[in-house]
Amino acid sequence: MFDYTVKTSKTLEKAIHSLEESLKSEGFGVLWNFDLTAKLQEKGQDFNTPFTVLEVCNPKEAQRVLTENLLVGYFLPCKIVVYKDGEETKIGMPKPTAMISMLHNHELQTLAEDIEKRLINCIDHSV
Repeated sequence: MFDYTVKTSKTLEKAIHSLEESLKSEGFGVLWNFDLTAKLQEKGQDFNTPFTVLEVCNPKEAQRVLTENLLVGYFLPCKIVVYKDGEETKIGMPKPTAMISMLHNHELQTLAEDIEKRLINCIDHSV
């Protein structure tokens, strides 16, 4: 499966705050908190679904994977989204292992598995 997505009973704002705190505990920082809904509305689009994209990075892990293969930079930073789906708040991400598998590199796949487990842990702890 390409993605990992969970539901939470938290509001969008509380889910984002909880996720940011959880990410810090794993050494990930939020490089960009992008309110996609606001940006689309600013550009004149009729989009009202609350949808936020967090671009996250752990500098140590980024250095490790880029040292192995610069093409990994196409997948960085990692994206985690928090959005409303009807009345439900959801948190999800594309799985790093799914993206890295395109490079057919065992060492990178092992690194991606570790990063993915840690990001899933962050998401699960923020629910």
